[in-house]
Amino acid sequence: MLYYMKDMESLKKTDEAIAQEAQNGKAEAFGILVERFEQPLKRYARRFLFGYTEAEDVVQDVFLKAYANLQSFDTARSFSAWIYRIAHNEFINAIKKKGKEPIPFFDPDTLFPHPVEPTRTDDDIQKAELKDILDSCLEKLDPKYREPLVLYFYEDMDYQTIAEIMHIPTSTVGVRINRGKQLLRKAYIHLEKSYAPRNA
Repeated sequence: MLYYMKDMESLKKTDEAIAQEAQNGKAEAFGILVERFEQPLKRYARRFLFGYTEAEDVVQDVFLKAYANLQSFDTARSFSAWIYRIAHNEFINAIKKKGKEPIPFFDPDTLFPHPVEPTRTDDDIQKAELKDILDSCLEKLDPKYREPLVLYFYEDMDYQTIAEIMHIPTSTVGVRINRGKQLLRKAYIHLEKSYAPRNA
C-alpha cells in the first residue's frame, strides 16, 4: 500500500520536479523519467530512423547521454524538449554513421525561410489521414522533413517545441511541415497509382 501511494505521488509530479530529484541524488527518480519517455522516444526513433534496425539501441544511448548530462539540465525549462533534443542529436549521428541518407550542409529552409504561421486548419480528421499517409510513405521523405512531421503529428508537439529540439527558427518548422505534407501527398498519390490495377 505504501509503494502504491509513492507511485501515485510520482504520477502527480512534473518531469522537471522529478529531474530535480534525480539531480539531488534520488536514485529511483531517473528511472521514473525513463518509464515516462521510453515508449515515446522509441516511437520517435522508429519513425525518424526509418529502416534502422538499431533504433531502440540508439534510444538507450539517449538515456545514457541524458543521465551523464543531467546536472546541466535547467529545471526551469522543459525536460521533454531537453531529452528530445538529445535524441535528435543521437539520431542525426546514427544517420551520419550509416551514410544512408544525406544530411545537407547548405539548408535553404533555414537560411531563407518564408515565414509560415502554424496552420490552424488541421482538424482531427486531417491529422488522422496524414498520419496514415506518413506511415505509408515515411521512407520517401528526406530526414529534415520527416522529423518535424513525426514530432508534430505523432508526438503532438507545437512549432516552438519542435524549433527548440531541432535548433531551427519557428518559421522554418512551419516551412518544413508544409513542404513535408506536400511531398507526402505526392508520394502517396504515386504509391496509389503504382498499386492501382491495370486495365487489360
